[in-house]
Parts: sequence; structure tokens; C-alpha cells
Amino acid sequence: MTTTELEIIKALAEEGNMRKAAERLFLSQPALSQRLQTIEKEWGTMLFIRSQKGLEPTPAGELVIAFAKETILKKEETAEMIASLADKVHGTLKIACASIVGQTWLPQVLKEFVSMYPDAKISLMTGWSSEIVKALYEGEAHIGIVRGQVDWKSRKSYLFRDRLYLVDQEITSIDELVETERPFIQFKSDSNYYMEIQRWWQRHFSQYPKRQITVDQIETCKQLALNGIGYAILPSITLAGDEKVNKIPLLNSEEEFELTRDTWLIGYDSTFELKQVSAFTEVLNMHAEKLRKELK
Repeated sequence: MTTTELEIIKALAEEGNMRKAAERLFLSQPALSQRLQTIEKEWGTMLFIRSQKGLEPTPAGELVIAFAKETILKKEETAEMIASLADKVHGTLKIACASIVGQTWLPQVLKEFVSMYPDAKISLMTGWSSEIVKALYEGEAHIGIVRGQVDWKSRKSYLFRDRLYLVDQEITSIDELVETERPFIQFKSDSNYYMEIQRWWQRHFSQYPKRQITVDQIETCKQLALNGIGYAILPSITLAGDEKVNKIPLLNSEEEFELTRDTWLIGYDSTFELKQVSAFTEVLNMHAEKLRKELK
């Protein structure tokens, strides 16, 4: 199979939809359908079942999909090894990053990296920390940027620590949460973050918030709080500092220390030897050091 054919199989498997795969590959649907028929003829069997719901791999299709993904990955790894022999920083840098960091802090890091190394390409995926670890295990990312306590046996470097704040237009102290009728706006996150907030709440209050609003993005959570809909608990990394709201640091009432959230860089030792990864890590650490000073 040619590289293009491998990419076609991979795109069809990941999208599960002929139209979406065609858009991703910059092909027309008829052209893609014809290419698939040619590939299936080459293998001598049907690889996908077409239905109104989309494309479903056949047992034979699953084997070919695995072959295509493995071959593409091996080619990328080989290209990276060849690129690492040269002096110039190029090749693809594959980053898996916690969504909060990817939406707030990482763009400025990438801006400088792209400016310094214009020949390097970037592949960025965002998600929960558990998804990032999975991406590293499966070879879909070179490095990961995760939040909170993550079990990782290979290289793990501390980046920065930010505080957690209760943010609201009206509430001015934690004690007011006992009687307030204002809704608590929460965003879905990884279980570690959710458990931290739950433990903090249970240490301070005997019952859960009277009213709650749950959203699926931290930016939505932030905007609802900034517009006076209710109160939210947000990491300082999401706040620019000029928001017209009250920001109350979360404290542990027993020991009186601020509740914080750590951010880490993780990856396999061998991966950091790649030139694009090494160069990016240097830029990342420089920005992390600057942020640590700002957050003191």
C-alpha cells in the first residue's frame, strides 16, 4: 500500500464517515469512494460496511486499519530519527496537553517556538490527564502536559503551580456559601480535580450546594461566572487578573494553606533526545519559570 492509501484507511477508520474523511483528505466523496474500492480490490475483501450510521470496519478491515496505523507511525518515527541527525530543528512535534493549559498558557509558548523554529511542525491534542497518559502509551504524542497527581514512571518535570479561587460578582467570603442561593457552576474535568474540590467542600460544609450548573468547558464556566450567573472555582491560570469579580483563594481550614493545582511535563526519556522535543522543552521551561515568578 502507498502512503496515501494508508492515510485513507486511517482517516476512514477514525472519522467513521465518508464525508468527514473526504474533507480531512481534501478529496471529493466520489473520489474517496473510488479509492476505497481500489484498496478493497487490492486486499480482495470488503474493509468497511456502509450504512446510514456511517462506516463500520469488517474483521478484515480491523486488521488492515491496524496495519495502516502501525506503518504510518513507524514511518513518522523513522523520519524523526533521520531529522534528529541533522542540525536544523524540524520534523513534527506531537504534544498532548491538558485542556485548561492548552486554552490559556500554551499558545504563547507555541508562538515563540514557531517563531524560533519555523521548519518544525506541530500536532496538538488536548484532553484530560488520563487521556494524555494514554496518548503517550500508544505513541500518539511525544510529550504530555498534565495537571494534578499523575502516575508516570518515566521522566516527569515540574512546570508550575497555580492557586484555586472562588470567583463571583457578589460573594465576598467563603462563609457566605452556607446561605447563598446563587448556583455553583462546575465544569467537567478529570476525576483528580473533581475529587479535590469535593474534599475541600466536605471539609468546610455539611451539605452540598443548594443549586448547581454543570458545563463541559472551563471557558463556559468562567464566562457564566463573569456574567453574574453564579459562582465558580477556577485555577489562577484561567484568570487574566483584570476581571471585575471577587476572587477568593480556597484555603484548607485546618492547616490554612492555599489549595493549588500543579502542572507537569511528562514523557519517555528517549523522546526528549529528539531535536524538536528538546528545543520545545527549553522554550517551555523558560515560560514556566517566568510564570512561577508571576504566581508567587
